[in-house]
Amino acid sequence: MRLIRKLFGAVFLLYGLVMFFGVMLLVFPFIILSSFIGGKAGARISFFFLRTWSFLIMLLCVYPIIIRRNKKVDPKKSYIYVSNHNSYLDSPSVVLAIPSVFKPLGKIEMTKIPVFGSIYKRVVVLIDRSSKESRAQSVENLKTALYGGTSILIFPEGTMNTDEELPVKEFYDGAFRIAIETQTPIAPFVIINARKLLPRKRPLLIRPGLVRVYFADPVTVEGYTQEQLPELKEKVHEVMRQLILQHQN
Repeated sequence: MRLIRKLFGAVFLLYGLVMFFGVMLLVFPFIILSSFIGGKAGARISFFFLRTWSFLIMLLCVYPIIIRRNKKVDPKKSYIYVSNHNSYLDSPSVVLAIPSVFKPLGKIEMTKIPVFGSIYKRVVVLIDRSSKESRAQSVENLKTALYGGTSILIFPEGTMNTDEELPVKEFYDGAFRIAIETQTPIAPFVIINARKLLPRKRPLLIRPGLVRVYFADPVTVEGYTQEQLPELKEKVHEVMRQLILQHQN
């Protein structure tokens, strides 16, 4: 039975990779062209094709997704979206879940992936965590996006959480420091079941299934100072932890 399970996982994983890059090749020219347009118009066009890629990936790989957006999250407003991060399925999930154009913070290492890297560097704010200058510049780029009316996305855990016993890891300060400095509300949401369907450490356990996304109430930062950053960080952490515990079964 284990052999059959691993064989199915290997075949399905290969199929998923073919679909991932195959669909990406279809949208690649349009995203490249939209990057030359620039500005908000170019961003909207890129986002449309990113949504198309995400929708087709989830459809072809049999990952139906249910999104429960909070009515208090206004698509016309700018937010700092924060989410848990525990699977490669998170990337298409967040694109479908967030209701407006946004700029995600992403690791520079991802630009090395063929085709995907070319798209990736055009739609994300890149960060090299080993470089102090890169970290500082990425913060400025994220703040510029917010001041221009564009939402941003940050995974505050910093990397994938592979500990199945830990609902959500400790958060880095970055998202909360930017929120306080720009007085931008934080919109927490969580992705449920993605790690079970495509675990990072055991990719051969991959299987189709339902992905669910739940949004919490936005967290206002009005009046917060940098001295209150730990308090804000803990507040959002607890909101997301409770949301995961509430919906993970």
